[in-house]
Amino acid sequence: DNSYLECGLPDFLQTSIHAMTDAWHKLDNGQEYLRWDCDYCNLQSDINSAEVNQLISTEQAWYLREKYLRMERE
Repeated sequence: DNSYLECGLPDFLQTSIHAMTDAWHKLDNGQEYLRWDCDYCNLQSDINSAEVNQLISTEQAWYLREKYLRMERE
């Protein structure tokens, strides 16, 4: 269980995660959602910003990318 990697996240990052979670829920249930790409880019940007500014670790950043952006680490 890697849920500990979500502890202590900055508020702006939690807001972006919530928006992306809502977007995936809509899309996964077959709803049309035209702001998906905006939510995706915002979360990706917020993760990168938090990592570069050392608000989260690289381990946390990749955990969030994999979980919420559905990215695969190469």
